[in-house]
Amino acid sequence: MQSMPAMRVYLDNGATTRVHDEVAQTVLRYMIEEFGNASSLHKFGQDASKALESARATIAKSIKALPEEIVFTSGGTESDNLAIKGAAYANKGGHIITTKIEHHAVLHTCQELEKEGYKVTYLGADKEGFVDIHELEKSITPKTFLVSIMHANNELGTIEPVEEIGNICKKHNVHFHTDAVQALTKIPIDVRKMNLDMLSASAHKIHGPKGVGFLYLRKGVKIHRMMDGGSQEYKMRAGTENVAGAVGFAKAVEIASEKDIEKMRKTRDRLIAGLLQIPNTQLNGAREKRLCNNVNISFHFVEGEALLLSLNDKGIAVSTGSACSSKSLTPSHVLVAIGLRPEIAHGSIRFTLSKYTTEDEIDYTIKTVREVVERLRMYSPLKIGVRA
Repeated sequence: MQSMPAMRVYLDNGATTRVHDEVAQTVLRYMIEEFGNASSLHKFGQDASKALESARATIAKSIKALPEEIVFTSGGTESDNLAIKGAAYANKGGHIITTKIEHHAVLHTCQELEKEGYKVTYLGADKEGFVDIHELEKSITPKTFLVSIMHANNELGTIEPVEEIGNICKKHNVHFHTDAVQALTKIPIDVRKMNLDMLSASAHKIHGPKGVGFLYLRKGVKIHRMMDGGSQEYKMRAGTENVAGAVGFAKAVEIASEKDIEKMRKTRDRLIAGLLQIPNTQLNGAREKRLCNNVNISFHFVEGEALLLSLNDKGIAVSTGSACSSKSLTPSHVLVAIGLRPEIAHGSIRFTLSKYTTEDEIDYTIKTVREVVERLRMYSPLKIGVRA
């Protein structure tokens, strides 16, 4: 009979986060008490509409946008699709620039558009995951109508030079979209200063509820709506509004603080330092310009899936590659794109922390990972050449 783990440690916050208590209470209130349809004319509907608009204003303020520039969606994937396909169909042909290290919500959307005749350029990234902005500028053609480059990489944690990219796009009169799903509340965002035309975000990455996100759509930018029906969300996203989700999203944004970011940064550095003491390991992604909660480590001569499952037995939750493709046996497209050999990419684990992560949990994780890695290497067919 398997013994119970000494601790339960959740280090997969890049996949989803625990809903904050205040957020859960707020959502529950708007599901049970203030449950009106925001499109209804009676008092219940009016109250729901006011709550929805208040949430919109709170979120807009957090990224220096106007309330009417926030379109609520079901999450980051829908926001990415609305931004990219919406811009494509509004242009009816042309050229898109993105990168090889985007989330699949962007990559697969662009690949589908290629089947429809659109041309897409996929930029590479250096060994730390940074996009070459000079290559970006050289790739812009008279037919380019959209650049879509994520703010912070979901696997590597690398923070891209969004403001510089925005300046290039503005110079060439090209719309700029960024997937900020991992960045929201962890990195200061100013959509005006960054020259952003569109930005995608999702609540469940920041201790909000699942099933709600938003697309920032700069006033004056024309895109084609992807869903027909009612006139909700400025006629950009038909369907009954998820008031409880939107209000919960706004509460999660309100609760986020610089103090939380600093705490995550310290625990992140503690984890990096401890894991890199294990022989034959390497940190993937940037060391400095990195998300406060992301640690991606390659453990040489170890299969990532075996390491993940062994850690799971010890009560530690992590991921291999991006969470959306973690059940795949193919190496991470992001790690391959930055030049990692497949066998190294296969041995990579992503640890993502939250403001709830404690130093005791980090210390337990470091100790447990060391023990598991040493055990797995003893039986690894790749173990030849392992140094003591």
